[in-house]
Amino acid sequence: MALAIFDLDNTLLNGDSDYLWGVFLAKQGHVDAEHYKKENQRFYDEYVAGTLNIFEFLEFSLAPLSQIDMSKLAELHNRFMDECIRPLITAQSRALIQKHVEQNDTLLIITATNLFITAPIAEELGIANILATDPEIIDNQYTGKVYGTPCFREGKVERLMTWLKETGYNLTDSYFYSDSHNDLPLLETVKKPVAVNPDETLRSHAKMKGWDIISLKD
Repeated sequence: MALAIFDLDNTLLNGDSDYLWGVFLAKQGHVDAEHYKKENQRFYDEYVAGTLNIFEFLEFSLAPLSQIDMSKLAELHNRFMDECIRPLITAQSRALIQKHVEQNDTLLIITATNLFITAPIAEELGIANILATDPEIIDNQYTGKVYGTPCFREGKVERLMTWLKETGYNLTDSYFYSDSHNDLPLLETVKKPVAVNPDETLRSHAKMKGWDIISLKD
């Protein structure tokens, strides 16, 4: 039984859920639209460039969760799924997931985007296992802080290794699908790295290494 690991944003999704959640919150009036738009774009550009300070970004992106009560957040996320996320799930992504299901592989999403945003997306995709950046919750309310190791760059490898020890799975026959050079530490760790609609840096690296390069866009 193989372990099929998937990045989420710009891999299984034809877009970035973290960025889009910020856009959605601004449209709903829950954050200052002009300031949030500017900062959201800055952090996204830094992510693409490989210069993102994950802790600075998380301080920014998790703050709104602490300012909205849980029931309202659930309502907002339901609308977010309908308006922003489901349209980004391509037939090719669903087909790739189904192929691994039919092979009786174990499926796992591993994403830097926080668990509040991504857990319902994983459920929509039919993937039971997910490792994501964990927002801290105290007394049934998000604090705006991160809990544990952010699931980003080398942090993805660290979180995965802990998960493997806890579950008994291994990387003997493992895939990892990703679009981003930020995921090179984990791509270099698995047996079958696959570049999905890769950025230029990852595409060049994948060609040099002889990795598969695929597209999941319609």
